[in-house]
Amino acid sequence: MSTTTDTVTNRSEIVFLYDAVDANPNGNPLSGANRPRIDPQTQQAIVTDVRLKRYLRDQLDTDGHGVYIRNVQEDGDQYTRGKLLEDRLKAVEPDDYTLDEDEGADQFREDVFGEFLENSVDVRYFGATMSVDTDEVYAKHLPDHFTGPVQFSPGKSMHAVNENEEYDSLTSVIATQENKQQGGFNLDDHRIQYGLIRFHGLVDEHGAEDTKLTTDDVERLDTLCWRAIKNQTISRSKVGQEPRLYCRVEYADESFHLGGLDRDLELDEEESKPDEELRTVRDLTLDIEGFVDRLGEASDRIKRIRIVASDVVQFSHGEELGGPEILYDALEEHVGTDAIDKIDVYGEHTATLPNGDDTA
Repeated sequence: MSTTTDTVTNRSEIVFLYDAVDANPNGNPLSGANRPRIDPQTQQAIVTDVRLKRYLRDQLDTDGHGVYIRNVQEDGDQYTRGKLLEDRLKAVEPDDYTLDEDEGADQFREDVFGEFLENSVDVRYFGATMSVDTDEVYAKHLPDHFTGPVQFSPGKSMHAVNENEEYDSLTSVIATQENKQQGGFNLDDHRIQYGLIRFHGLVDEHGAEDTKLTTDDVERLDTLCWRAIKNQTISRSKVGQEPRLYCRVEYADESFHLGGLDRDLELDEEESKPDEELRTVRDLTLDIEGFVDRLGEASDRIKRIRIVASDVVQFSHGEELGGPEILYDALEEHVGTDAIDKIDVYGEHTATLPNGDDTA
């Protein structure tokens, strides 16, 4: 990995797949029972981009980065957005500036802007709305909102899913402290049996200028997405989710990206079980032929491809069938060996932590 604080100048396109076994990957509170979000026409499971960003923000917070949009407790009270903002800006003291003079006010504004973004890595990625009730001396020197240069489309499973009826009406028996008598009640716990969920993301180099997104920030994504699903899906309804494929295509040409790369990955119908029989990742095979061919046709416009795949995923490419090496070899053949960079998730991530080479 490189280490630099240079602002991003290359656009990237991201394809990210993770699966869910007997889990609720994204409940819908409006359903009345927090049922999994499922497209009523296609029966595909849906996971909003908000849900994915929450995992990523939580992992950034766990890693020790300054995160602006988060839920934390301090002295038993939840932080207000204003308190979070003030924490991000505590190194900028208004008394150190001559705010009644143009030069002093301009320098204060520049320092507030820079300090906030330096200590709010999630805003550099995803943006934020700055509707806060805080000291006006800070708030009036920040824009109403930051538009995030990293955006994900809502994710959908690559196949129709089924709800696991065994969880629909659980009975929980509890004992009251008053009389130790036991009683039962129905507890709705809706989960899908299995879903391989596919996300598409984009890193916009023009938007990166507004939030000062750096190349280090983007390289952090290459391990962050994987580790977030590993580490932030440990609640009762979320456990059972695993990352399966992450690919970031970094383009060489300004304002260019292929678009819709996630759609070029398909389930191999001959090698995969029918949708209603899918229960684990071992029940399916990913057909990568269209994905690899499309990248190969645009190889002269690709700077590099950063990629990692789970060792238990089976891939097919033409007549070839096998593990991740099938994918890596096919990409090297069609795009070029020098352009393919396999991600070492746990070997690389330490360089992006606050106490590593990265200072964000």
